[in-house]
Amino acid sequence: MSIIERRPALEVEDLHVTFRSPAGDVQALRGATLTVGRGEIVGLVGESGSGKTVLGLTALGLLPRTPHPEVTGTVRLDGEDMVAASEDERRARRGSYITAVFQDPMGSLNPSMRIQAQVAEALGGEGEGDQSELIHELLAHTGIPEPDVKARCYPHELSGGLRQRVMIAMALARNPRLVVADEPTTALDVTVQARVLDLLAGAARERGVALLLVTHDLGVAARVCDRIAVAYAGKVVEIGRAAQILSRPRHPYTVGLLASRPRLDGSIAGGDLPTLPGQPPDPRSPAVGCAFAARCPVADEQCAAPAPVVLEEGRRCECHRPGALETWPLAPLRVRSGEPVGIGHPLHVANGSIPIPALVVEDLECHFPRPRRHPLASAPEPLRAVAGISLRVPAAGSLAIVGESGSGKSTLLRAVVGLLTPTAGTITLGPGASPQLIFQDAGASLTPWMPVGAQISERLATLNVPRAERAARVASTLESVGLPAEVAAVVPRKLSGGQRQRAAIARAIVVPPALLACDEPVSALDVSLAAQVLNLLCELRATLGIALLFVTHDLAAARAVADEVAVVKEGIVVEHAATEQIFISPQHPYTRELIAAVPDLAEAA
Repeated sequence: MSIIERRPALEVEDLHVTFRSPAGDVQALRGATLTVGRGEIVGLVGESGSGKTVLGLTALGLLPRTPHPEVTGTVRLDGEDMVAASEDERRARRGSYITAVFQDPMGSLNPSMRIQAQVAEALGGEGEGDQSELIHELLAHTGIPEPDVKARCYPHELSGGLRQRVMIAMALARNPRLVVADEPTTALDVTVQARVLDLLAGAARERGVALLLVTHDLGVAARVCDRIAVAYAGKVVEIGRAAQILSRPRHPYTVGLLASRPRLDGSIAGGDLPTLPGQPPDPRSPAVGCAFAARCPVADEQCAAPAPVVLEEGRRCECHRPGALETWPLAPLRVRSGEPVGIGHPLHVANGSIPIPALVVEDLECHFPRPRRHPLASAPEPLRAVAGISLRVPAAGSLAIVGESGSGKSTLLRAVVGLLTPTAGTITLGPGASPQLIFQDAGASLTPWMPVGAQISERLATLNVPRAERAARVASTLESVGLPAEVAAVVPRKLSGGQRQRAAIARAIVVPPALLACDEPVSALDVSLAAQVLNLLCELRATLGIALLFVTHDLAAARAVADEVAVVKEGIVVEHAATEQIFISPQHPYTRELIAAVPDLAEAA
């Protein structure tokens, strides 16, 4: 084996990245060290703000120029230092040696160009005529059906999964040595996620391409990675073989991440998911000693000093007490069990014997017209997004609606809360306030220029609650979702993702509704933040008697919060049963396919 063949595809050593600006310096990376061998798949996991994306962008030479990045340390591609390289040298490396697959393919593809032209650009050709056969072969290799047809499409004419496959084809077009995939499956359904991950990993292994997979989901890393690196506060605090990290983590932060992830086996019930306390350190003023000490259950006085590097059994760990924490402690909730108290709306009829359902849906249909392909053509059949669904949510009950994109689950939810008018069928809501909806992206659903308290207070104003009482109601509602009263004066952009989602929930429950409809409320959150929100929803259901209608493609999240699960495919419910029955003994092949597609950490370990 030659010296070149022995070199890692990527070597990162003591990498520091600081963004300089008049508003203050942000230390995104503080001495990160990582290697990716040739043909190896390494997962880089961690919470938002851990520096994992910055590490990938530094390797690609794509750091933003504003605010000004100051980079020290070493990033070697095939032995050549990219930190000291000129911009022309970095540009020459991109495409030929290193390429990328980003999180949002729609944001990476040119909406005005056909797919064939964009793949031709990735191949480095000026035109696309003589490259058609190669382009079709590339698209077919990534599992795109009818590649000759799809090549003539524009990006908006393809599904999210197909667009991501196009990005993979473009990344592999010039046979690079290294691919950086930054959250490539975050927005995809579980079955599409599994196919894309297997495709990406299979293509990398077949071609001998190294892959750095940046993700916040340990399940994604567990499915395909040879090694897993855990990032926290700008450092890689632990790295080792995937089986080592998943079965016997040494760093307390890794233990916490693994514990926070909802599990399909049901061993952790809803409302009981362990969570990491507090927040990651502010990158504008990072801690002098161990950055995780303030959140660590086993931290002691020696953690005030920088953590040493411990090498053992082929793994690397930066910790004063590696292996001291085996199980993450469960933080007590204010309410863990007991009957719903029904604050805010009546849960029963007058005699108190028969519960009134929070929601009854009967034979619901939602159709959407399709555009004519030609002015003289006959009108096509309408799209039947919801094709006859009946379901029932008991008072203070919880029902999860699961299925792939396009199955009709979000259309159903919007019809229930009155955001669209159904074509046929009936929707009957229980007594109490109107249903409230929590969206997937809380940042987009909150008014960016209004303080959180003002947005929560708006709902009280519509009910003519006296102005003098509103501030106290806002403060108590924020406290009920785990936010300090001071958050009322803060605008949404200054909150973390988890805090914004809690603020959106506070706005929805300040006047307790009979039904809280949740549309993918945790799909964009880090694993620990997602656990906090799932626990909160279970707690609110117990304390306020609020019924939950929980739309998700994450089956583990559904099991954490729901009493019943309805599986939706092509606008109909193909299976509806108690949660335990769905997961222990699924009857429909589609349900079994969804469950089988969920990454299993136990198998990977």
